[in-house]
Amino acid sequence: MRLQVKRKLAKARTAQDVRKAFGSVLPPPRGASFSPGNVGGMAGEWAQAGGIAAGTLLYLHGGGYMACSPKTHRAITGSYANQGLKVFTPDYRLAPEHPFPAAVDDGLAAYKGLLDSGIAPGALSVGGDSAGGGLALAVLLAAKQAGLPLPSSCLVFSPWTDLAITGETIKTNQRRDSMLAGNTMADGAAFYLNGADAKNPLASPLYGNFAGFPPLFITVGEAEVLRDDATRLAARARAAGVEVSLTVADNMPHVWQLFQFMLPEARQAMDAAAAFAKSHFIA
Repeated sequence: MRLQVKRKLAKARTAQDVRKAFGSVLPPPRGASFSPGNVGGMAGEWAQAGGIAAGTLLYLHGGGYMACSPKTHRAITGSYANQGLKVFTPDYRLAPEHPFPAAVDDGLAAYKGLLDSGIAPGALSVGGDSAGGGLALAVLLAAKQAGLPLPSSCLVFSPWTDLAITGETIKTNQRRDSMLAGNTMADGAAFYLNGADAKNPLASPLYGNFAGFPPLFITVGEAEVLRDDATRLAARARAAGVEVSLTVADNMPHVWQLFQFMLPEARQAMDAAAAFAKSHFIA
């Protein structure tokens, strides 16, 4: 990752550079199937496996708001499917062609679409990784503002929650992080924000009001530049009375859940996330 991803991201100056750096598609786990779908007017992809699903997950992929797709994150969505969840991943619009708040609007449309399809909030979870983790939180903040019922849980991996880039680990973990370069995060945020306030909670959910939020499942690597984005999120949510499960893992890279084909820790982390979601579904 240091050689093939971080080096490219450190040199990235355009959205196309970022997309090339994140261009690899990792193998999905066996047993899951993927099919195109449309929810709430949002094109995307369903992941599911055999048997009756325990519940439904809206999954928002990462990629710095500029890159990736449902296909690049099949390792995660397929694993959730194998654990008994039916997963929809919208192909939300990307910056800089479609800056903030396009991704939030699209995520909210998909969330509304799932509710309108008859899925009860108690049988629904929302998740995401990296920028998608921040987007998952932003979508729930937007849903709360709109008076919509919130899901049974929210699952985020290495979430990017602060586009104002104020976390200490952006600097202190600059050399330690094997994937992301902290000194380029502000440039990436600017592509998405397009002049919007970096502390708008729908762009940086760290600054949102978490009162009434569903239980949160958060993972992050100890050496990540985004570690403070995750730990501060956990602290703010707990202060608002939210149930929080936070794991800060040693020696794990950014969104290590993607690397199930080679890391047993990734498979273990996916098991824990799926178990958390299923434990909060209401029949």
